[in-house]
Amino acid sequence: MRVINTNDITNLVERLSIEANCHLTSDIYKSFGAAINREKSTLGKEILSTLIKNADIAREGLNPICQDTGMTVVFVTMGQDISIQGGYIEDAINMGVRRGYDKGFLRKSVVKSPIDRENTKDNTPAIIHYEIVPGDQFHITVAPKGFGSENMSQLKMLKPSQGVEGVKEFVIKTVSEAGANPCPPIIVGVGIGGTMEKAAFLSKKALLRPVGEHNSDQLIANLEKELLESINKLGIGPAGFGGSTTALSVNILTYATHIAGLPVSVNIGCHATRHAEGSL
Repeated sequence: MRVINTNDITNLVERLSIEANCHLTSDIYKSFGAAINREKSTLGKEILSTLIKNADIAREGLNPICQDTGMTVVFVTMGQDISIQGGYIEDAINMGVRRGYDKGFLRKSVVKSPIDRENTKDNTPAIIHYEIVPGDQFHITVAPKGFGSENMSQLKMLKPSQGVEGVKEFVIKTVSEAGANPCPPIIVGVGIGGTMEKAAFLSKKALLRPVGEHNSDQLIANLEKELLESINKLGIGPAGFGGSTTALSVNILTYATHIAGLPVSVNIGCHATRHAEGSL
């Protein structure tokens, strides 16, 4: 049984909270450069170049990539042979978020209640997802989610008879209705299957997959490529000013579902789609 102390968890989350907000991941950074070569719009090319400059400035000065530093979403992968000692794991994670957002001078955007809207003033509580796996690994991904993109996300309970065509129609319709609001070029996370909440979780988790990688199931990988092509034909373009680069990637995750159901969730990530990860 491997022991992990909550102080180490707090320190890791603190570091990742700052890193995620200030360091654009290398896959997205590289995809901007590749998109410039493909982009047909002159203004679109200029916007993509500006996004690269913005990412450079953020990394060099340890400044936030975007003023909306998001609600912190934390994915925890924890082996069943681990013992957490020193306190409650969720308290440790939230302390890490609290310290990271304070130390990094990151905007505090979380309200205590969705009704009375009083700011918690430390960006907690975080949204925490746990995955228990065999062994003794401990891995955390911190993914701050801005609400310009989150507000454009949708979920729909399709009928099985609507099939893959219904899935494609819903994904494209969601992106089309989102327009410029989620700060394109976007990453489109799609969750298909499970139950209502499982599909939503899958669509959020799908945003973590590196740009350029595809689902291991060739059928799903082909669907990702087809949807990306269709989305980029919408003409929304970088920052919504028109062009051929509306999305950088479509990432799909699937799960078993009921014979009477076809849940589909679309979670849209902005041009930054921030996340940072580390292990203990």
